Amino acid sequence: MLAMADKEFRQVRRDRRTLAMMLALPLLLLVVFGYAASFNITELQVEIVGPQAGAVRSALEQLGADQGITIEVTEVDEGGTRATAEKDLRNGENTVAVVTGESAGSRPLALIDGSQLFSAQAAITGLAKAPVDIGTEVLFNPDLDTSAYMVPAIIGLILVFIGTMVTSLGIVKEREAGTLEQLAVMPFTARDIIAGKLLPYFAIGLVDLAIVTTVGVLLFDVPFRGPIWQLALGGVVFLMATMGFGVLISTVSNTQGQAIQLALMVTLPQVLLSGMVFPLESMAAGVRWIAYVLPLTYFVQISRNVMIRGTEFGAMWEPYVALAVLGGVVFGLALFRFRRDLGPSRRMQQRLARDVEEAG
Repeated sequence: MLAMADKEFRQVRRDRRTLAMMLALPLLLLVVFGYAASFNITELQVEIVGPQAGAVRSALEQLGADQGITIEVTEVDEGGTRATAEKDLRNGENTVAVVTGESAGSRPLALIDGSQLFSAQAAITGLAKAPVDIGTEVLFNPDLDTSAYMVPAIIGLILVFIGTMVTSLGIVKEREAGTLEQLAVMPFTARDIIAGKLLPYFAIGLVDLAIVTTVGVLLFDVPFRGPIWQLALGGVVFLMATMGFGVLISTVSNTQGQAIQLALMVTLPQVLLSGMVFPLESMAAGVRWIAYVLPLTYFVQISRNVMIRGTEFGAMWEPYVALAVLGGVVFGLALFRFRRDLGPSRRMQQRLARDVEEAG
């Protein structure tokens, strides 16, 4: 028994990648959960429109000071109307828009963006304690339904699984079977090989996007207020970014087990830090920055904006650009490593072919 245990210890010590994951992953999860796993919203962005906007602003600032909440008044527009307030909320510029009446005695109305579930709940609770009587109305997700909040994000999680896990396993399987070495002697470039390997997974990912979105809308009654093409475009650039991570993982993995380990290490932070479950506003600043280098963060923004709010494309182009940049960078690194790994095999096979030809 001791001999067997000694053998296992030696094997684990030689597998440095698995050992590092066993030691580093628990620490990573502890730090991430400790700083990111929070539903407490301490910041609210508020727009105030209407003739009494100035007076309401003073009341909201007093409310923030009393409740320990940072209420950032992004705009005070005494000439604004409910229509402009709703448009700004739909475009994601604020969490709350307070519409004031003509006279000082009229009751202000706070329009709250229900697509930001936890921020909306915090706004409703906080405004109930305001020094002035403010009515509330929740837009886009009036019942504050959890399904409307989670389903658009789960769509992204499914695409992460296909793009990162399945893609990396498919390429590493070729490496284990030795077929990559056979491809090395064929007249294919590294770009051709990667494109040929990814096209089937890319097509499956788009089909899954359509299926899961349809089921989410029909089964969970999730609204779909924006154009379909905006979600489809987001799915395309998102799949490209996640598949880039899958190819990059495959270039540093020799076995499917190693690919699974690395894919999990890439996927878990995205689940925890993308805003899929825990709102970005509740995360500590030292952890929040990580979210902005994760593809899922931007797809969650796209899917919620398109499905729940129906945001105009001109107001939400940033996540599309961010995904395109991330995909380009990751694919560039993956292509560089793949070409470097393929080069020695290709030169060896070509040299062997020349030796056989000369010997014959």
